[in-house]
Amino acid sequence: MANTPQARKRIRRNTRRQAINKSRVSRIRTFVKGVETALAGGKKDEAAAALQAAQPEMMRGVTKGILHKNTVARTISRLSKRVKALA
Repeated sequence: MANTPQARKRIRRNTRRQAINKSRVSRIRTFVKGVETALAGGKKDEAAAALQAAQPEMMRGVTKGILHKNTVARTISRLSKRVKALA
């Protein structure tokens, strides 16, 4: 258990940040799921639009420190490759 005032404050801060980060990750996953759904349906235009909407959200997650840069780059690359391959 935290014994110093600073440690107690860190616990309170970490709890608040955890809730914010969790909502950000959830929002990013929702955007990615939109791209996946459009790809599964075979709708190229819809998938491309969804990918354009998802990219800034994913990069924002990188700048906020909740996702790793290479993870996001890999995900964007794979999704764009699948959108491009869709006929």
